[in-house]
Amino acid sequence: MPYFLFSDTGILRTKASLVIDICQKRVNILEGEDIMPRPTRCRRIEYMPMYRSFSPDDTDPSETVYMTVDEYEALRLLDDKGLTQEECALSMNISRTTVTAIYESARKKIADALVRGKRLMIVGGCCEFAPIEAPKDLIKKEGNNVMRIAVTYENGEIFQHFGRSPQFKVYDVEDGKIVREQVVGTNGSGHGALAGFLFSAGVDALICGGIGMGAQMALADAGIKLYGGVQGSADEAAKALAEGRLEYDPDAHCDHHDHGEEGCGCGEHEEHDDGCCC
Repeated sequence: MPYFLFSDTGILRTKASLVIDICQKRVNILEGEDIMPRPTRCRRIEYMPMYRSFSPDDTDPSETVYMTVDEYEALRLLDDKGLTQEECALSMNISRTTVTAIYESARKKIADALVRGKRLMIVGGCCEFAPIEAPKDLIKKEGNNVMRIAVTYENGEIFQHFGRSPQFKVYDVEDGKIVREQVVGTNGSGHGALAGFLFSAGVDALICGGIGMGAQMALADAGIKLYGGVQGSADEAAKALAEGRLEYDPDAHCDHHDHGEEGCGCGEHEEHDDGCCC
């Protein structure tokens, strides 16, 4: 099971650095003490948050409250899904007392933001993705220098709605050349699970069209490099990336449908005829 440490900058780190980072933080806190405390147990996250920032409309907040991803997950499971604390603990792979502590911390942060008009940001935390099984027939990623590219895919073209992509085309690149390729289904994975799906498939980079900010942050948390705003042939785009000449939009987002605000947030909302579910 892969473990991750989500830093406040959205950078994902591997299990090896996880223990070092946690221990180093404890060393700083307990400076001068001889006993090293046990590292914090990672919390299992089923779905990454698609909306990461919340601000009051009637004021310009000067302060920000930071909620961790595991605090968000506890709120989602207990308040949105209505699970018991025991069920929540089982889902997050932690004890009930830890669930209580995380939940109380999250509620205090929400109260602080609401009462004092602060901005609320969801970042960081000691978390792991819930297990998502990669397709059994997925080609094996061989070699230490192989880069695996995934492209949102439909009928040979780059599918323009990340969260609704029915398939990904996977390309393995070695020495600037594509050596293997395969089309894989998403198994019905939605917005919040696609980053975990791509990680389980060993993907290093994603090429897509429109993508919401929450999905972008989830990919960053999973350590997957994003190349958004790309159109046209999937094969040509993958070849261009392999050769280091892909043109893409680093500020790509989903804004092709009007949702009454500044476009689509590409979160987990219901799909409708004219709406976007990127």
